[in-house]
Amino acid sequence: MSASRSQPVLVPVALGDDGVLRRAVAAHLARYTGLTRSHTDSDLRCFLIWCADRGLGPLAAGRVHVELYVRWMQEIRRYRPATISRRLSVVVGFYRTCLIDGLLEMSPAEHVRRPHVPPESPTLGLSHLQFEAMLHAARSSPNINDFALVTMLGLLGLRIFEACGADVEDLREEHGHRVLKVRGKGSQVVLTPLPPTVQRAIERAVDGRDAGPVLRNRRQVRMDRHAATRRLRHLAEDAGISLPRMHPHMLRHTFVTTMLDAGVDLRDVQIAARHADPRTTMRYDRARKNLDRHPNYILAAYMASGT
Repeated sequence: MSASRSQPVLVPVALGDDGVLRRAVAAHLARYTGLTRSHTDSDLRCFLIWCADRGLGPLAAGRVHVELYVRWMQEIRRYRPATISRRLSVVVGFYRTCLIDGLLEMSPAEHVRRPHVPPESPTLGLSHLQFEAMLHAARSSPNINDFALVTMLGLLGLRIFEACGADVEDLREEHGHRVLKVRGKGSQVVLTPLPPTVQRAIERAVDGRDAGPVLRNRRQVRMDRHAATRRLRHLAEDAGISLPRMHPHMLRHTFVTTMLDAGVDLRDVQIAARHADPRTTMRYDRARKNLDRHPNYILAAYMASGT
């Protein structure tokens, strides 16, 4: 079973013997499926364990306790603002569910101030030349999975769990296009068209098979995110790319930033990246402060006949 389809169980130590809290947690997690459920489980577990370590019942917590939890993430764990904001959102959602179910009369997280999240994404992407070097190294690699891995992440913009979860059976023809059925966040299923380069890379990895995972590790079983990360770091070394920490999301980041740098409309990039909120896409736009792209020039050119 893939990671996106697993249904995690919350760590028992975080709940103790409190049956009411167990039901509250189960009710909140029931609102989510797939990887979203897994991430929500992980973030909520962090808060519940924090409460348990301090002998605090989460359903008895006040606003000050949630504020202290945020301060702990900032000053002790040194989490980034985006991580703190995400984990606080999970806590806010949990207490909102408790309100809906009548377990609480007031949410202790309702008026907790969220940290400021910088408008730019802190994740480093590859430059145009670095991405070309990465593609060349993957194409030349004796491992038939490398080229498919890099193109699926960097040219299709797949998340790592989507790329690793892709099966040969998900490849099909649709209206004259070769497409891949992708299972994304929240069990969302989309058909992603495959450019010729990606088609060739995937066909090389499939190697004539008619079933099973597209990407496999050295033991010929489904590649996971850890094996993918190791392959990408090896390829980065072969390509002469010096980065502090190579990881799969850097190629998805590169997919978005390269599209935006090439002048693709923000709305089209948002659709291609499957971002629910355009503000998420805008965080990747490295050139949005470039005055050459300022809309004033577009408007003036459009109205040139009248001016």
